Amino acid sequence: MVSELLQERPVDRGDDGHVIARLSVVDRFLPVWILLAMGLGIGLGRGIPGLNRALGSVQVTSGTSLPIFVGLLVMMYPVLAKVRYGEAGAVTRDRRMLASSLVLNWVVGPAVMFALAWLLLPDLPTYRTGLIVVGLARCIAMVLVWNDLSCGDREAAAVLVALNSLFQMLMFSVLGWFYLTVLPGWLGLSTVGLHLSIGRIAETVAVFLGVPLVAGFLTRTIGERTKGREWYERRLVPRIGPFALYGLLYTIVVLFALQGRTITDHPGNVARIALPLLCYFALMWTGSFLLGRRLGLGYARTATLAFTAAGNNFELAIAVAIGVFGVTSGEALAGVVGPLVEVPVLVGLVYVSLWARRFFPAPSASGGRPGRDGGVRGHGDDAPALRGPRARAGGAR
Repeated sequence: MVSELLQERPVDRGDDGHVIARLSVVDRFLPVWILLAMGLGIGLGRGIPGLNRALGSVQVTSGTSLPIFVGLLVMMYPVLAKVRYGEAGAVTRDRRMLASSLVLNWVVGPAVMFALAWLLLPDLPTYRTGLIVVGLARCIAMVLVWNDLSCGDREAAAVLVALNSLFQMLMFSVLGWFYLTVLPGWLGLSTVGLHLSIGRIAETVAVFLGVPLVAGFLTRTIGERTKGREWYERRLVPRIGPFALYGLLYTIVVLFALQGRTITDHPGNVARIALPLLCYFALMWTGSFLLGRRLGLGYARTATLAFTAAGNNFELAIAVAIGVFGVTSGEALAGVVGPLVEVPVLVGLVYVSLWARRFFPAPSASGGRPGRDGGVRGHGDDAPALRGPRARAGGAR
């Protein structure tokens, strides 16, 4: 897959403009396979009576089916197993990136979604509410795959996802109350009550992030202690890496099989909901990417900042909408349309991100590991034999 190509072959500055042209047919048309997975899921949901009920009958949290959880686990585990957890300290010292991510995710993102929902759906209150709930649920799952495909900073992504998870538990209910009740009241708009316990949010976060995070951490810790880092990164990581994309495609099929009939029965409403989502993804990703470039974060961390700011936790948003408003509600439909729009758009932005690498300062020709400022650290930080198989945008990883 795309990440495998970038793992196995370093990309120097002169190749930046030809990355997509060098991809295999499978990699180059990854958006097509994702669209086909979406179509397959919708077709299965429409063509097999009772399939959506069967897939949704067993749940790991309220409103979220076991088949989706399995797909998310398969999707997230390989990415989290690649993270060098011992280097997370270098990420936490980058206060510019941490502060920027917190502001983008918990101030700018919800505000942008609130504004777009009211501007573009003033006559559809249930869909508008569903979109506002989506804007409050910051991404802790698929963003890891988008970050990996775009050659973002894995350690930074892990830290930002963990940070978003903590804030999600603390702030989701508070921000829901503010954006659905307080702010509309101040502006003379209609208000909606949203009563959701912190414990329920914590349960969802623990299931979707906690399980694959612990599994990935234990895999690296045990693997390095028993076989060494060179074996772990040169032998094990390439073997488990492709499963992230297999899990992504499987999750997409299951998700759209669950909601296929709902989507196809309301095509006009789907289009209305999709418009503010398209605007949201474009504004958040572009603004975050330009901010990272402006702050001099370097390509890898700029890509990480952009994808963590643009992505949303639709699993949580759908679970909240179903639990609070009901499975057939307009709020739930808005949550379902989210991945329908997000998946192809963010895959497209992966390719835009890879293309945009040319506009970042070139690292030294000697390779090495990306430093705090997006440059490259010398090989003294890691022995050459332990650099691992992944090639970063600006040098070997």
